[in-house]
Amino acid sequence: MNDLDRSRPPSRGTFTDFDFPSVDRRRLPTGLDLRVAQLHRLPVVSLNLFMRASEAALRPANAGLSVATADTVEGGTKKRSGSALAEALEGIGARMSVSAGWEGTSLSLSCLADRLPEALGIVAEAILQPGFPDGEVERVRQQQLAAIRQRLMDPSSLATDSANARFFADGVPWARRIEGGTESVERFGPGEMAAWAEANYRPERGGLVLAGDVDAGEVATMVLDHFGDWTGAPTNEAAFEVTPRTRERRIHIVHRPGSVQSEIRIGHVGTKRSDPDYYALSIANMVLGGMFTSRLNLNLREKNGFTYGVRSRFLLRTAPGPFRVSTAVGNDVTAAAVREIMNELEAIAGEGPTTAEVTAARDYAAGIFGLQLETAGQVATRVSQLVVYDLPDDHFDEYRDRIRAVDAESAAAAARRHIRPHEAQIVLVGDADVIATDLEGLDLGPVEVVQGGA
Repeated sequence: MNDLDRSRPPSRGTFTDFDFPSVDRRRLPTGLDLRVAQLHRLPVVSLNLFMRASEAALRPANAGLSVATADTVEGGTKKRSGSALAEALEGIGARMSVSAGWEGTSLSLSCLADRLPEALGIVAEAILQPGFPDGEVERVRQQQLAAIRQRLMDPSSLATDSANARFFADGVPWARRIEGGTESVERFGPGEMAAWAEANYRPERGGLVLAGDVDAGEVATMVLDHFGDWTGAPTNEAAFEVTPRTRERRIHIVHRPGSVQSEIRIGHVGTKRSDPDYYALSIANMVLGGMFTSRLNLNLREKNGFTYGVRSRFLLRTAPGPFRVSTAVGNDVTAAAVREIMNELEAIAGEGPTTAEVTAARDYAAGIFGLQLETAGQVATRVSQLVVYDLPDDHFDEYRDRIRAVDAESAAAAARRHIRPHEAQIVLVGDADVIATDLEGLDLGPVEVVQGGA
């Protein structure tokens, strides 16, 4: 038997064919955008109902209302208590969850395919006739207030929230916590939640996605049976312009006396999901900090031993979200870590990735794509992204070809356009008495220190 030669990496294999499941799309008379992906591997179905009832549509005075309302939907309807609703779902072997985010509110459900008619009835009841019982509202409200307090005490969450507040100007929803603040959440009651749901739990600009062992025509009939009278568009719209708080590079330290390590967030306003640079930028970011063998990880973790891990990420939304590098390091290497991160940002924005780096990143991205679509739930999630971000119907059909078409030149051009080290906001949560002097020595911009809080 020949000995394994560990001095050379294994050669690349060939790409196997992969076709994204075909999706039947039809607009129902009610205005609901229905999309059905037929998967007959197993007798199961996953459902995602998306409504454009978004946290971004709320003014600061009502911040967190969309999140609180969604979290309360499972607490009961006008017909059934929360426990009765849970028993009905359990009785047909279904799981349901409701959550709200910056783009809208989503209800997810999974069940056996032959129980779909009953499941759709429960979904319709939950969305069209939410009950918002006093006890459930109070439970969710207290839970949300606890989450807000927890984020203020957790260094990692505090760093992320502080970074968002430094990246975006006042009035941009992304600058605040999605859970809202204590002042707004303390005012929420059943009336506010019911009014929000009545005005914004509407089908227009949303969609219903099902993936599994179902027939598209039969699904359309079932949906009309349960949602035939559901019409209208959300009353509240997310209308704002994404602007940065500043374009001047600055260092912002949230002082936590006694901290032995620093949470680091470095970034600025990024771009939106529909940006034409999406594919090239995805590859450029993978090279920078989007996979284990990225430049940032090889530098800070493997070469210097500063951290267990570091990553960069573009949070892509319908409007430009944040671009952010995130890591945590010990006090003694905080300034050195910041310096190395900035060096890597300068290098990727200035010179771009190499051909070898781009080849490795795009092969990885194309190779794992099919592995992320093994279940009905994963397929439903991807199809839902078409609805949420208003993407072309063939987006995922063409994904692997477009990713593999990215070359070093296009990745470098995307990095130059979207990674701007000279505008970076450098945000740290740590002991300012220990780290501030070394950070000032980096000469990266003015250093500001605040006491706790974001």
